[in-house]
Amino acid sequence: MIRSRPSGTLVEAALTVRATPGAAAAAAAEAFEAAARTATSVRGAFHVALAGGSTPAALYRRLAARAGAVDWGRVHVWFGDERAVPWDHPASNYRMAREVLLDHVPIPPGQVHPIRARTACIRQDAAAYAAALRRHLPSGPGGFPMLDLVLLGLGADGHTASLFPGTCILHQRERPVEAVYVPGLRAWRISLTFPTLEAARAVHFLVTGGAKADAVRRTLAPGPDGDLTPAGRLCQARPTRWFLDAAAAGALPHAAREARE
Repeated sequence: MIRSRPSGTLVEAALTVRATPGAAAAAAAEAFEAAARTATSVRGAFHVALAGGSTPAALYRRLAARAGAVDWGRVHVWFGDERAVPWDHPASNYRMAREVLLDHVPIPPGQVHPIRARTACIRQDAAAYAAALRRHLPSGPGGFPMLDLVLLGLGADGHTASLFPGTCILHQRERPVEAVYVPGLRAWRISLTFPTLEAARAVHFLVTGGAKADAVRRTLAPGPDGDLTPAGRLCQARPTRWFLDAAAAGALPHAAREARE
């Protein structure tokens, strides 16, 4: 079991704290645009994994409104995780990203790579997505596909992507993508695994709202006797960058807040 650092000690993470959710999303959008410019200039393409859920919608709207800031013709969009629902289902991460962002920017359809996640063949779908990542991406540390940027959120229980506390996927170190059953949700999901997140060139979290403040604290500044959240395990394994509003950062101890940008 991975243990936490001393109470009030920030795990390795760069913090950007803004007053409002909108301002935090704007800062995350600027960082996305900068990462895209660097990747397309240096490597000719930008491979990014998008986050699902409701929080990143503000970031995606900002990107759509400033579509000219990114060379979308050289962007490949992937996804950090997906629910086992059809792509037109209201809970689909792909549907949200398409409606809010992808339908509003000039990205070639063949460069959008949604996760097909069907309960009846969930493990085969996970393997197929892993194979697609390997076909398109260079190998990073440990031979895992190397994304340029992964966007992530944070659940109240400390999960990120579909890496939920207490699930078997937390121990997966061989496959880049895995199917996971989440008992608390009584549902299957497909998610990038820790080694794939660790191999990415950059990992950005966007977290807003006071309801996430305790999860942020337990992830970034855990107490001396607490185990790290799944998101905290990722922060311990590699540098990450966090975009928070004041409410989400509100429970961080003084020592942690002093480390913010």
